[in-house]
Amino acid sequence: MSSLEHKITPGFLMKFTLPTMIMMVFNSFYTMVDGGFVSNFVGTSALSAVNIVYPVINFVFAVGIMLATGGSAIVARLMGEKKPMLARQSFSLITVSGVVMGLIITVLCICFTGSIVHVLGANDAIYGYCYDYAFYLSLFIPFAILQLLFQFFFVTAGRPNLGLWATVAGGVANIVLDYLFIVPLNMGIKGAAIATGIGYAVPSVIGLIYFSEKGQKSLSFAKPVRDLSILRKTCTNGSSEMVSNLAVSVTTFLFNRIMMDYLGEDGVAAMTIVFYAQFLFTAIFLGYTSGAAPLFSFNYGAQDKKKLHQLFRISMIFIAACSVIAFGLSIVLSDMVIGVFAASGSSVFELAKHGMYLFAAGFLFMGFNIFASGLFTALSNGRISAILSFLRTFVFLLLTILLLPLLLEVNGVWLSIPAAELMALVVALIYILKYRKVYGY
Repeated sequence: MSSLEHKITPGFLMKFTLPTMIMMVFNSFYTMVDGGFVSNFVGTSALSAVNIVYPVINFVFAVGIMLATGGSAIVARLMGEKKPMLARQSFSLITVSGVVMGLIITVLCICFTGSIVHVLGANDAIYGYCYDYAFYLSLFIPFAILQLLFQFFFVTAGRPNLGLWATVAGGVANIVLDYLFIVPLNMGIKGAAIATGIGYAVPSVIGLIYFSEKGQKSLSFAKPVRDLSILRKTCTNGSSEMVSNLAVSVTTFLFNRIMMDYLGEDGVAAMTIVFYAQFLFTAIFLGYTSGAAPLFSFNYGAQDKKKLHQLFRISMIFIAACSVIAFGLSIVLSDMVIGVFAASGSSVFELAKHGMYLFAAGFLFMGFNIFASGLFTALSNGRISAILSFLRTFVFLLLTILLLPLLLEVNGVWLSIPAAELMALVVALIYILKYRKVYGY
């Protein structure tokens, strides 16, 4: 029996989603580890450069997440409908498309690195850091997309533990190589970029090897289906997650520009540190949602509304508990987290600590918003998922980041995300209640 057909209990659901949650946490470590080594061994100006370039990385993640979430929902549904060969062929088409898109983005980034970092806000003081980080990281873009694809499809294949170990291997490689390239070899910020790129490549290679082997696996490579409607449905269904990541690119750009105007490079560095805390906690919410998504998709395809209801009820309890814990830990552990990136008592440390106290309220709401969007993606309702993501990560955030600083100055910058998350939660609850009988959750 496939693990997707298992009886739904809290213990099973936690066991099934835990590897994906840990995977997402390790994913968040890629940028955080770079930031830690860069801030401590290169300088806080270089740390600002990492955040200036982040919209480029986020754009790549947007493409990968679109293919991964949209594609895994379609493949899991096909598996639930007892169409294993079409599921394999569709999976193969999605993987090939991801590689092609990655190569196109790589070429564009390499050709226009200088122009890109200028547009993103790099000033003369940090231009060199930004250029090096963006250029060398661009070389590994196809691997970044493949890594995201395989993380989701390992779960769809019923092998979340293998996906976990592949991601852990990539994370360990990133940490070890960050130290080696930055400290003994003195490669600076380019060493951080190369280490991160190799960290992407490790789980990608593991995924290629695993899915290339035939046998009794529930999912493996086959000749790609010649049906572009599958790719179109994948992109449409995963558009909400892509919108979220693209919106993060835009809003990060705005955050950088506004904070640079108010507090200069120290302000951008402080904001980068607070965002690292956000990466860590949202990784848990994203990991749970991504891990549970194939179960929702499979049981939706099998029309098992009893299991859908059980999945939804347990998920809401888990998200609520994690939201409270995330809020508490972000306050209690703020000094320790910030201290990893900035010296206690420094200007950057004090700015980040003040910002963390204001920013933490957002953790009470964002878990529910992430789950709501992922739920509708898993149920193949990409339209509603896209609406929720677009409002949350772009419309509401754009409003708050442009308006609140006018009223509260720097405090308005820190409060813009919690305010946007609260507005998004209201809309998410409306849609969840409206469609609860339609899908039977």
